[in-house]
Amino acid sequence: MGKIVSIVNQKGGVGKTTTAINLSASLAILDYKVLIIDTDPQANAGSGIGIDSKDIENNIYTALIGQSELKDCIIKTNIPNLDLISSHIDLAGFELEIVNQVAREYILKELIDGLRDQYDFIFIDCSPSLGLMVINSIVASDSVLIPVQCEYFALEGIAKLQNTIEIIKKRLNPNLIMEGYVLTMYDGRTNLSKMVVEDVRKYFGKLCFETIVPRNIKLAEAPSYGVPALLMFSGEKEGEFDIRFLENKGALSYIDLAKEMLKRNNLEEIKNNQENVTK
Repeated sequence: MGKIVSIVNQKGGVGKTTTAINLSASLAILDYKVLIIDTDPQANAGSGIGIDSKDIENNIYTALIGQSELKDCIIKTNIPNLDLISSHIDLAGFELEIVNQVAREYILKELIDGLRDQYDFIFIDCSPSLGLMVINSIVASDSVLIPVQCEYFALEGIAKLQNTIEIIKKRLNPNLIMEGYVLTMYDGRTNLSKMVVEDVRKYFGKLCFETIVPRNIKLAEAPSYGVPALLMFSGEKEGEFDIRFLENKGALSYIDLAKEMLKRNNLEEIKNNQENVTK
């Protein structure tokens, strides 16, 4: 049975979608079956792996309002073992549509539970808010993964986010656990980044992943190619991809994060073909 993980932070620009894409792709390369569910109306998770949400008839919004089955929304990506359920701009008004609905916090959970057996991991890429859609995502999840940008203001909202998660755990999802905190956009040249790392690790202890994601140009460039950083466009023929830039720190950090996450979940580090991601 697959594990459902919400990637959450109410602050924008901290690396949620980058983490969703590159962590999912890393696990897929390690031969785990992975699904990304994009619940952000901006639909960046889809565009980051080459899927234009405007071209998708069935998406998470149509499933939530009952116009389609969730299984019919699954898109096979160009990356083996990685599937996507796309978002749509109409999702921006979904919270207003369900505000008076009974059991409104469980709508997404009722849909996703039927997909558990098809995947090893299901990642929910959440919007930068603490609204009803994010609450739905957390209620539907087994755990929460929180990217923390290595900057001062990124720390300010963590206490509020923690409080929200604890309330959801107490009232709506008693089995919810904290997957951990991932430090992102680290710049080793600045004292501020080093200070944030020290503070986060001191405060969260073992909940903080050892892997630190650096500020990296390849991670920033990858979405323009419509692929994760470790699967950049080969440039030889349209639609051809190869495992490139593994020597860059951005791609390697997400491979390391994937391995660390597998270890935390008592899973094999790599199912098959370790040489594919280490050479």
